[in-house]
Amino acid sequence: MSSPATKLRLHIQNHHVVLENGILKVTISKPGGIVTSIEYNNIDNLLEVSNDESNRGYWDLVWSPPGSTGTTGTFQVIHATHFKVVVKTDEQIELSFSITWDTSLQGKLAPLNIDKRFVMLRGASGFYTYAIYEHLEAWPGFNLDETRTVFKLSKDKFKYMAMADNRQRYMPLPDDRLPNRSQPLEYPEAVLLVNPIEPEFKGEVDDKYQYSGENKDVKVHGWICMEHGVGFWQITPSNEFRTGGPTKQDLTSHVGPITLAMFVSAHYGGEDVVLKFGEGESWKKVFGPVFFYLNSAAQDDDITLSLWEDAKRQASEQVESWPYSFPASEDFPKVEERGNVTGRLLIRDRCMSDDCIMGNGAYIGLAPPGEVGSWEREGKGYQFWTRADETGNFTIGNIRAGNYNLYAWMPGFIGDYKYEDSISIFPGCNIDTGELVYEPPRDGPTLWEIGIPDRSAGEFYIPDPNPKLVNKLYVDHPDRFRQYGLWERYAELYPDGDLVYTVGESNYATDWFFAQVNRKTVKNTYKATTWQIKFKLDAVEPSGTYKLRLALASAAQAELQVRVNNPDRNIPAIFSTGLIGKDNAIGRHGIHGLYWLFSVEILGSSLVTGNNTIYLTQADATGPLQGIMYDYIRFEGI
Repeated sequence: MSSPATKLRLHIQNHHVVLENGILKVTISKPGGIVTSIEYNNIDNLLEVSNDESNRGYWDLVWSPPGSTGTTGTFQVIHATHFKVVVKTDEQIELSFSITWDTSLQGKLAPLNIDKRFVMLRGASGFYTYAIYEHLEAWPGFNLDETRTVFKLSKDKFKYMAMADNRQRYMPLPDDRLPNRSQPLEYPEAVLLVNPIEPEFKGEVDDKYQYSGENKDVKVHGWICMEHGVGFWQITPSNEFRTGGPTKQDLTSHVGPITLAMFVSAHYGGEDVVLKFGEGESWKKVFGPVFFYLNSAAQDDDITLSLWEDAKRQASEQVESWPYSFPASEDFPKVEERGNVTGRLLIRDRCMSDDCIMGNGAYIGLAPPGEVGSWEREGKGYQFWTRADETGNFTIGNIRAGNYNLYAWMPGFIGDYKYEDSISIFPGCNIDTGELVYEPPRDGPTLWEIGIPDRSAGEFYIPDPNPKLVNKLYVDHPDRFRQYGLWERYAELYPDGDLVYTVGESNYATDWFFAQVNRKTVKNTYKATTWQIKFKLDAVEPSGTYKLRLALASAAQAELQVRVNNPDRNIPAIFSTGLIGKDNAIGRHGIHGLYWLFSVEILGSSLVTGNNTIYLTQADATGPLQGIMYDYIRFEGI
């Protein structure tokens, strides 16, 4: 789907530079480094020409002063002040657009040196971009809340969006979100389309968070212009430079038409994943390269299928080519400058098996040194992840040189594993860790359990949406949790009292609501909810200690309190998490956010032979989007 390769050309003008290779032509502002035009397949400009040139294709960031709380700050489009040709050969053109920070910019711009690079290769139907961010030791501290690339495509041309085989559709126009055509919902990103330009969208909800995905799943996403049979795709060949590991969720493409490459964000993590730099802290990181791929299809083809399948093939080729050999920056290590780690993970749980269990499908990764499970909240460094095979064997390849901890977690088991020794990677190394044995938290046999320990609430009951607040893409879709407003369905399904789950009778797939949220009252205030787990014990050891394991898939400004056989909230709970979590996964249609694991000791003296009840209260009740998504609950005997 590309033309024969022709000679690369670079045209340097007063205020722009133009790269072309016979397939496409890219125009970038000079020295700012903003992409102003992409010409391809006889279309003069794929970008939205009604936008100012500075608002078409750019890198941006959000930053805040040190000590700031929350996830908001100052929005800054990265306008470079210096332009340089780094490479110009028959095979490659690489351009640098950089900005150097000094104290005269304090309080105005994030204290970072930023070097944005754009690369065009001969014969490539697209272009690459990456950037080197650097914070020097002598500079003031700051928080980096977000950084990304943004491309705003022609709204008259690109109307079909795709990010997975079963997640693609015609999209509303940006004009449909204007006040005279939509109604605001719970937060600004979500609107109900009441008078859209195209009537087919009337009555649908549009919300960019409905199109989020996990890092590990979203390698390619983008838009299709049906009129010209052209696709514009963002391809992320590696997640090593993204925050939060393989299961971190983030935005992809959404109404605009807009296509994003997210590198750092607080989405589905909250303040816990904001990068916070202290005064005197030196730091440097390379984000990318990512690839922007253009393809075309004949009008007699199934255009969407043809372009999407080709985009997936191209994404696979880019993944196979990682780490790229062409980036000119010395801060991007080539394959020979990287190392590899192999090993085998086994699970030891005596209550499940006398023998070790093979770590089939375990997530295993290297991330910067930290506490057990810290990888999920880490973003300053690089991370490298893989899945173990059916025998627990794993290989992590192409790791940057540096010091790491090895982390793992295994679907089907609670908790996190951390290898006791740090691992130092050096160029060309092949380190074999041998057999690693993870012993998940366990004090006694399982007396009962609810759910599946997989860090998701997807196995629990997810209701149909309010029929007046539907996204048609997710009707009869496996990702039904992406519908808007599901939190409001709880009070409708339980109008007279909160959820009661009876062990041995109830079914968590139908009787356990996917999120414990607040109850909205007739006065439009909110009240706490208390869920009950009823269970029988044939015998109790009064002097013993039982254990309740609470694995949470998400927490959003929640306080989970546990009481046993007494629901009176005037009596102190036997356990409280305190106020935890700001991942906002409930409001942003994620089926998980950040993982939490709590172990609660329950004295045998508080239990009785026969019927018992555990009361779970989400006690902080000031808004609709607060709450907890459970991953798994287990009650262990003695």
